[in-house]
Amino acid sequence: MWRCTGPRWSGGEPGAFGQRLGWYCAERGAERVSPLPPGRALAFGAVGERRCLGVRRAGRWIVCPYGAVLEGEGVKDQCPRCAQLDRSRSVAADTMADDPRPYGVYLAYFGPGLVKVGITAAERGAARLVEQGAVAYAWLGRGPLMAARRAEALLGSALGVPDRFAKEAKRAARGALPPVPERVAEVGELHRVARGLAGWPETLEPVAFACVDHTELFGLARIPAVGEVAELGGLTAGAEIVGEVVAGVGADVYVRLRGGGGGGGSGGARDASAEGGAGAVVAVLDARLLSGWVLGAARGRVTTAPVRWPAAGGDERGGEQEGLF
Repeated sequence: MWRCTGPRWSGGEPGAFGQRLGWYCAERGAERVSPLPPGRALAFGAVGERRCLGVRRAGRWIVCPYGAVLEGEGVKDQCPRCAQLDRSRSVAADTMADDPRPYGVYLAYFGPGLVKVGITAAERGAARLVEQGAVAYAWLGRGPLMAARRAEALLGSALGVPDRFAKEAKRAARGALPPVPERVAEVGELHRVARGLAGWPETLEPVAFACVDHTELFGLARIPAVGEVAELGGLTAGAEIVGEVVAGVGADVYVRLRGGGGGGGSGGARDASAEGGAGAVVAVLDARLLSGWVLGAARGRVTTAPVRWPAAGGDERGGEQEGLF
């Protein structure tokens, strides 16, 4: 059986990036990917139980020895014991401070007022920025891990630059983005101020300002305005998603649904029964919710997975820390 391992982005040059779903077959010890380009038809349903994927080491999966079953609403694809093992040798968890690789410090832009600082292994290049759905980004510096950590902490303490934003805040910002020059200007000003801070680590080599924008890569122009996008919830056995890919941003896949849909949030129930086309509902799916599931061909012609409309007035900046590496 092939289990989904969640969203992936192909590597290489920025122009070669593309959103995909990963798959792993424990019986064969094999992996594969499925591209998710705009216009791709989706018609799948959840089969059986959602299982822990285990731990990835040296470029391969080590199957969860506990056969743990995961709940459908969470984005985590590991049981607590596998997650603990994973974090025992993790830069993100500060349990791998002796990592000799060079690291890059970056500024990632998600919308007006939503610019964060982060670090990633230099060898990963832009991959981390694409994976977390950064609308635009710029590098600040490059050097040893602990120097990168100090620079990240310096921006947080001196300028109040956060190292995370909630998924809800990032999604909301995508539907009301300013023109590209305004995005570049906001990142550029913070880059200038950050580089002028006293206490910049001496071993961190500064990087001249150059802003990269992901409008075309993500298909941001195809994403409907704020309030016009529903949300697909976690799957249960037998739940199906039928529709067409509109755009992909980080772990999020925007899908024009075929039918179905439950109500929720302050917007209440809305009709999602259109058979595609301009009147159909566009919903966003965090593809991490698919990880751990066996996904078979849909038996019906409509979406039966839960569809929710966002509540108004919620806290947009809370939430759990996303993986940084």
